[in-house]
Amino acid sequence: MTTLAPPPNPVQDGRHRAAAPPVSRARRLFLGAPEDPRWARPALWAILLLATALYAWNLSSITGNTFYDAAVYSGTKSWKAFFFGALDSGSFITVDKPPFALWVMGLSARAFGYGTWQLMLPMVAVGVGSVGLLYRLVKRDFGVVAGTIAALVLTLTPITVAINRDTNPDPVLVFLMLLGAAALLKAVRTGRLMPLVWSAVAIGFAFNTKMMQAYVVLPAFFLVYLWATNLSLGRRVRNLVVATAALAVSSAWWMVVVDLIPASSRPYIGGSTDNTVWDLVIGYNGFGRILGASSSVGSAGNGASFGGSSGLYRMFNDIMGGQISWLIPFAAIALVGGLVLRGRAPRTDARRAALLLWGGWFVLHFLTFSLAEGTFHPYYVTAMAPGIAALAGAGGVMLHKAFREGSAARWGWVLPAAVAASAVWAVVLLQRVSGSGTVYTVAEVVAGLGGALAVTGLLVGRFMKRQKLIGFAALAAIVALLAGPAAYSVSAATAASTNGTNPTAGPSTGGGMGGMGGGGQRPSGSAPSGTRSGTAPSGTGSSGGQSMGQPPTGTSSTGTGTDSSSSSSSSSSSSSESQSGRTAGGMGGGQVSSAMITYLKKHQDGATWLVAVATDQTASSIILESGQPVISMGGWSGSDNAMTLAKLKSLVKSGKLHYIVVSSDGGQGTNTEISTWVKKHGTAVKSSAYSSSSTSSTSTSSGLYRLDPSDVS
Repeated sequence: MTTLAPPPNPVQDGRHRAAAPPVSRARRLFLGAPEDPRWARPALWAILLLATALYAWNLSSITGNTFYDAAVYSGTKSWKAFFFGALDSGSFITVDKPPFALWVMGLSARAFGYGTWQLMLPMVAVGVGSVGLLYRLVKRDFGVVAGTIAALVLTLTPITVAINRDTNPDPVLVFLMLLGAAALLKAVRTGRLMPLVWSAVAIGFAFNTKMMQAYVVLPAFFLVYLWATNLSLGRRVRNLVVATAALAVSSAWWMVVVDLIPASSRPYIGGSTDNTVWDLVIGYNGFGRILGASSSVGSAGNGASFGGSSGLYRMFNDIMGGQISWLIPFAAIALVGGLVLRGRAPRTDARRAALLLWGGWFVLHFLTFSLAEGTFHPYYVTAMAPGIAALAGAGGVMLHKAFREGSAARWGWVLPAAVAASAVWAVVLLQRVSGSGTVYTVAEVVAGLGGALAVTGLLVGRFMKRQKLIGFAALAAIVALLAGPAAYSVSAATAASTNGTNPTAGPSTGGGMGGMGGGGQRPSGSAPSGTRSGTAPSGTGSSGGQSMGQPPTGTSSTGTGTDSSSSSSSSSSSSSESQSGRTAGGMGGGQVSSAMITYLKKHQDGATWLVAVATDQTASSIILESGQPVISMGGWSGSDNAMTLAKLKSLVKSGKLHYIVVSSDGGQGTNTEISTWVKKHGTAVKSSAYSSSSTSSTSTSSGLYRLDPSDVS
C-alpha cells in the first residue's frame, strides 16, 4: 500500500524561524510562506473576510442571549458580580455557567461601553480566529489545499455562523479547544513538555467557559499523545501526569475559590442544588446533560426536544440536519480512508496523529451530542464543527491524491462515493425546506447537478487518465457540497431578527422546540416546564424589553430604554407577556410591564434590588431595561433554592428589597412558603397604581407586593 509522506516544511526548524528578520515575518503573515502557491494567502484572507462578514453583518439585528447580556451588564457595574458571573450587580445569584466568556465580553464592555458591537466584538474575533487557527493546524500537516478547504468548511457551517452572532459562550469554548489542539500537536511533534502543559491549560480555561463540555475532546488528546509522541513510554506517561495536574489546576481554581468563600459573602450558585460550584459541575452541567438526571433539569430526557430525541439519528433529524450534518458522510468516509492510507506509517507519523486527533474530536462529539438525554440545544454542536471541517480538508486531499495516482483499484470508488454520499444527503436536507426561498432552491440544484457532474468527472477522469478533468471535478465537488451550508449561513447572517436564547440557521423545519430557523425564528408553543426556554425571556417581553445594543439608561424617566416605536407593540404583546409571566415554582407570576418597571424605579426608595422575581428570564429582561439590580429567586427554571423565607425577611428588614412579584397560584416547597408570607404581610400594588389603561383589569392585583421593614416581625 502506498503511504504519503508529509510535505516538506522548511520552516519547522525553530532556529530557521528565529533567524528570520521582522520584515520577513510580516511578509510571511500577509503574503504567506515563499514555498506556498501564490493563491494561498489571498484565498485565506478572502475566507477570513467572508467569516467576518457572516459573523458581524447587520449587528443591529443581533439581540444576543439576554440571560448572559444581563450578567455582562451587571459585571460592568460591580467587580464582585464580574468575578462571580452574577446575573445582577447586587450579586444575589450567578448564571449557571462559569464566567470566563462573561469576563471576555465584560472587559470589552468596560473598555468601550456596553452595547451590541462591544459585546459582539470578542465573539466575532474568536469566531474568525478559530477559522484562521484551524487553517494553520490542517495546513501544517496536510498542505495548503487541505487547510483552505477546512477553513472554508468551518466558516460556512450554519450553526457556527448562528452562534458566532450570539452572546452564548460557545464561540469562546471552540477557540480555546482549538488552542489546546494546536499546543497538543506541537507537543507530539517536538516531544517537549511545555506545549502539552499549555494544551492542558487551554482546556482548563475552556472548562471555565462551559464546564464538562470542554472535556469531550480529552480522550482523543490523551490517545494521540500517548500513541504518537517520539518519546519512551515512561516519559510519555510522566508528561501526561504533569499535564493532568495542570489541567486540574487551570480547571478548578475558580471553582475552589468560590466554594471556599462563605455562602453569606457570595452569590448563590445558579443551577446547583446545594449552592456549590462542584454540584453544578457534576449535576446540571455534567451528568445531568448526558443522563438527564440532575434535579435542575428534571427527569431523564427532559429538554431533549430542543434538538430532537436522543439517538444516533439526532444529528440528521429535521432540527439538527441543516445545522451540522451536511458533510458528516464525507468526513466519516475521509477519516476511515485517511487512516487506511497511513496504515503502514511509523507510530510517530504526524499525519496519522492529526487524523486521530480530528477523527476523535468528531466521533466523541457526535456520540456525546447524539446520545445525550438531558437538556440539549442545537448550538452545542458548533463544538463538533472543527472536527468535521478538518476531516473534510485533510481527508479529502488524501483521498484525492490517492484517487489521482491510482495507488490501488479500490481507490477508484472511495472519493466519488464520499462526494456522492454527501451530495445526495445535501439534496435530502434541502428537499426538507423546499419552498422556503429561492436561495434554497438554487442550492438544491447546485448540490444535485454539481454533485452529479463532480462524480462523473472524477470517474471519467480516472479511467481516461485526464488529470485536469479530475481537478475540475474536485472543484465542482467543493462547490456542490458547500452550496447548502452557504445558503443556510447567509440566511443566518441576513435574518431580520434572531433568537438569542436558541440561535439556529436556515428556515424553520417545524420540528420540536429546536426547529426554529430563519435566523432564529421562534417556534410556536412554549418550552417544557422546568427547562430552558427556546423562546424569549418572559419578563418585559418584546414591548418593553431592550435590545442588547441599547444599554439601560438607568436614569430614564420612563424606564423603558427603548424608542417610541416599542410602545406601539405593547398591546399586541401583552397577552403573551401575561401568559409567560407565570413560571415554574410559582414565584414569578404576573405581567411585568414597562409601566410597572417605571413605577418600581420611582418607588425604589434606596433599596439595593429593584424587585424580586421568579426566574432568570424575567430578571434579565428587567435588568437590561431598568439598569437596576433584580433578584432572580429561582434561577433559570424557578427551581433553584436561592431564596429562602429567612433570607427574604433579612433583605426586607435591612431595606435592601421592597418589592416582590408572586403568582396567584402559589407553588411548591419554599416557594409556597414565600408566596404565602408575602401575600399575608405585604401590600398588594394594584395595576391602577402604574397603568393608565382604562380597562377594568387595572383595579386587579398585578402580583406585585410592597414590603417594608415594619412588615417583618
